[in-house]
Order: sequence, then structure tokens, then C-alpha cells
Amino acid sequence: MSRHPKNPLRPLLEEERQQLIRLSRSQVIAASSVACAKVLLAIADGYSYTDAARAVGRRSGDAVASLVARFNTEGLAAVVVRHGGGHRPHYSPEERERILIEARRTPDRERDGTARWSLSTLQGALRRNGLPHVSHRGQTVVVTVIDPDAEAKKTD
Repeated sequence: MSRHPKNPLRPLLEEERQQLIRLSRSQVIAASSVACAKVLLAIADGYSYTDAARAVGRRSGDAVASLVARFNTEGLAAVVVRHGGGHRPHYSPEERERILIEARRTPDRERDGTARWSLSTLQGALRRNGLPHVSHRGQTVVVTVIDPDAEAKKTD
């Protein structure tokens, strides 16, 4: 015998139901959003919180209760993936794009003081160009180095 939830799911609007169905079938959004949509649809169809959680491979009915409470107040926005903890992203999408543009540019020996980027020279250029808090800590950077004199440097 299951107990009645403290905060039951409010009746879904037809538009919300259709959107949840579309989200539950999506293959391009985050898996956690798909699972949230499936859970909400299951509850709307009469499943208990525990059964709805199990239907999507989760164990906790408490997490479902939290989702339902958010959905009741926020609507479909409750399904959207949120920041899951840890450090917040350091850069906005615009800042990331500026970093990529700068990294792709060939450095000017006079202006940048180098003919090839290193992390520190790139960091200096970014700081001079309006990103004063740019850091290399915790960032993953893939760099391909091509040394035209590699063969000449090899020793027998």
C-alpha cells in the first residue's frame, strides 16, 4: 500500500503533455531531461513516485517528489538540465568564442611577442584583449605542435 504524496502532480495541460511526449522520445537532448519527461508522464498516467522512478532506471522516489514539486511551480522548465554542482563554468559562450578566435589566430611577433602560441603567451594576449580573468587552470587544451626543424634536430 503506497502513501499519498504530499505534493501530487497537478493536471497536465494538453500542450505540456505533448511537449513531454516529444521530450521523452528525443535523442538529442540530455538523457536526464528525457528521464524527467518520462517520469512526469508516468505519474500523470497514475504510476506511484517509486514506480515512475523505477520505470526510468532510478531508485529514489524522493527525487521524483522533488521533480514534481518543481514542475508544479515551474512547468516545463523543471525538465531542463541544471548545473549539477562543482565549480561553475568560468566563461560565457561569448567569452569562449573569443578565446577560440584568439587561439586560432596566428600570433603577430611584434604585438604578441611570439611567433607561436604557448599557454602563457595566449593567456597574455587574451588578458590584453578584454578577458582579464582568463586562466589555464582546469582547462583542457589540445595543441598540435609542428616543428619544421624536427629532422635537423634529430641526433644519431
